[in-house]
Amino acid sequence: VQLVESGGGLVQPGGSLRLSCAASGFTFSRYTMRWYRQAPGKERELVAWISSVGGSADYADSVKGRFTISRDNAKNTVYLQMNSLKPEDTAVYYCNIIRQFTAYWGQGTQVTVSS
Repeated sequence: VQLVESGGGLVQPGGSLRLSCAASGFTFSRYTMRWYRQAPGKERELVAWISSVGGSADYADSVKGRFTISRDNAKNTVYLQMNSLKPEDTAVYYCNIIRQFTAYWGQGTQVTVSS
């Protein structure tokens, strides 16, 4: 299993970023995909998840209405569109699957929201 996140960077408050997570080593279309984030000194928190075929999704209250999770099963990729970014969204963002009772993580991508 390999998960590779990309798309992070430095953005001003109110800006947007789109994160991508390219997956390999498993049958992507069979698994719920999740985005987590971890800010300095804080625990990792679930940001959003999307079902295997994309019919269901949900979000942390802190990002509802601003973030959108989506997936392209033909490309084995999950996305996180982040709009109206706030300084408190600054964190390392990780994608995740749980497969055969084991959690797999990518290396993460840094998102910094600052003026």
